[in-house]
Amino acid sequence: MGRFFTRERFGRPQVVAGTLLLIFLAQCAWLVNRSRLVKPEAHEIFRIHEGLGQWRGEWIASTPSAARTQQSVGDEPYDSHHSALWYLIASAPSLLWPRNTANYPYWGWLAHAPYLIFGVLLGASLWYVARRLYGNVGGYIALMLYCFSPGIVRSSALWFAEPEIGATWGAFGAIFTAIAVAHTLYAPREVVLWNWRRILLLGLSLALAVGSQFSLVVVLPVTLAFMLYVVPGRRTAAAVIWAAAVGIGTLILFASYFFHAGAFWQGMRHASFLGISGSALLTPLSYKRVVAQLGQSSPALVLALPFALAIWAGWRRARYFGNTAPLLMAVLLLLFAVGTPHYPGLGFQLSRADTKIWSQRAFGDCSWPMPDGIFGSWRGRGVRCECEAYASLSLMK
Repeated sequence: MGRFFTRERFGRPQVVAGTLLLIFLAQCAWLVNRSRLVKPEAHEIFRIHEGLGQWRGEWIASTPSAARTQQSVGDEPYDSHHSALWYLIASAPSLLWPRNTANYPYWGWLAHAPYLIFGVLLGASLWYVARRLYGNVGGYIALMLYCFSPGIVRSSALWFAEPEIGATWGAFGAIFTAIAVAHTLYAPREVVLWNWRRILLLGLSLALAVGSQFSLVVVLPVTLAFMLYVVPGRRTAAAVIWAAAVGIGTLILFASYFFHAGAFWQGMRHASFLGISGSALLTPLSYKRVVAQLGQSSPALVLALPFALAIWAGWRRARYFGNTAPLLMAVLLLLFAVGTPHYPGLGFQLSRADTKIWSQRAFGDCSWPMPDGIFGSWRGRGVRCECEAYASLSLMK
């Protein structure tokens, strides 16, 4: 125990980071408290009810059920964008609730608890990676950009937002866990036995990302590419580790369907993994929309990003792997955001209510009503937050 509580693990940097995360949590808690005064939306109640039904053995979430038929959730009998894992996470705290939903102002805050935890863990992960790459100052800058990002706070508190912060944490963790485990292959050790903890963590990250948002399946080839690039001399070992992690992630997703092979197969068969529109990539309005939404999600990030890109392009020493990898991820996810303006799993759909043209586009194909005056739609939290996290890293150094 004495070796665990060392100054290296619990020193001044950890105290500063912990303080920033507490401030972040306080902002989220304020929004959660405000949400108690607002009647929950139909899709939020359905999401919890669907997951509760699976926990109680009545049906499998995200598959055809009596609850899904009775609710206005679209024409598809299967949820083509989320797995059963997404519903189970959303409804897990509700197992502690009384069945009387009239007491929502008293117990409703529990529905936000998993995503507050995910938000804090994502911030801690971002700080840890940034500190390892760029030192204490880099870690502080990245964490401050994260903790005071309006989009991140809103997504973590579920303030009229879908619960996608878990998908963000999963994708972020998958990328950097893959890079970390690949670096361990430079040591002459057993491939699987030595790395079994990291393989489990990578598999869990992949399951959380893809299970919460099918479109984040794009992280699978990206993680493999990064691993093969990092260790050119041991690519076979890297591929074995990646395959093992993918197998673990698949097993976790299968378990989220309570090991019902038929339901799992049909859920994957009806999953919509990609929905990129070529015409959207050629439309200037799509790029303007993304820039506007980035400015509303994290104004400081938008102001600093041009300078970071100029330094990266003009200074050769800045173009190393630790800087280029997060930049490539941010660019990739931004392209998906531009190419999928109406796709629930990919895209930046955070816009103010007074920006009428973007609000109409975001709400146009929504199957349930959205409240007036709320400064955003429900879509694409995962990729938007993920881009902010990676872009924060690319600002360092």
